[in-house]
Amino acid sequence: MLSCVRRGTSLCLSLWICVVAVAKQGKDSVSLTCLTTTTGPVTWKHNNDEESDFKDNMSQSGHNLTVRDVEAPLLGEYSCWRDGTKLSESHLFIHLQSVQLKLSYDCNFSCRWTEGRYGAVRLGIGPDCTNGLPTCHWVSSSAQPDSEGFQFELTHNLSSFGEESTMLEVTAEAIDDDFLFLKKTKKFYLRDIVVPDSPRIVSMKVVQSQLNVSIEPPSSWSTPHSFFALEHEIEYILRDNGETIISSSSLIPKKISKLRARSRDPLVFSTWSQWTPWKNVTH
Repeated sequence: MLSCVRRGTSLCLSLWICVVAVAKQGKDSVSLTCLTTTTGPVTWKHNNDEESDFKDNMSQSGHNLTVRDVEAPLLGEYSCWRDGTKLSESHLFIHLQSVQLKLSYDCNFSCRWTEGRYGAVRLGIGPDCTNGLPTCHWVSSSAQPDSEGFQFELTHNLSSFGEESTMLEVTAEAIDDDFLFLKKTKKFYLRDIVVPDSPRIVSMKVVQSQLNVSIEPPSSWSTPHSFFALEHEIEYILRDNGETIISSSSLIPKKISKLRARSRDPLVFSTWSQWTPWKNVTH
């Protein structure tokens, strides 16, 4: 059960601001409670309709309403009433089971939500969020998604200098306007999601028949660079025959037309960064 306060007209854009109940499709029974401090009988409505076509799936006991065998037609708003006055409302969602989280690292780390159907997403770190405790600090999607989904920047309290012994837990919760709810927890070591930004090609110096290329880590990479070292690769195109070659050495042939570089963390054999833009060579 999630607690929130409702604003706006769109359920997704309300961003976790209502009372939500979640069920597994076709298997769960969910109990909804009329939130009132007064006594007396109450009447429940489903999507503002007192005469629901699915009465056989519902049973009322006092202020509580049980919804059985939850399927799509049973999703939506449930409100309790007395003498024409709405006392409280809840929303029933189906809990889906899968989603893809893409993660990268740049001192803190970022997560991208790529499932396009959801209009409201929030992420939290740690077992409190995994277990749905009120002490969880959620980071909500505060802007419209771009073409690749929602982007989140998360912080952690792990030391970059120490040996990592504890896995991070990132929990994502998402809802859409069709009353579908998705919860996914991903556990990983921070070292497993390290992806540097593209490096910087600082200089190129001719050394006899070769070119000495100086490459530095991106400004976003952890410092000191003597401790957080990166290894680099250079891709270049030979001027004579147009052959493309990738080298791990900073010394490459002088007679090339252009080059570019990428980096990775050699300690954990991270994913390679994106290539830098091609740089023309006129030597």
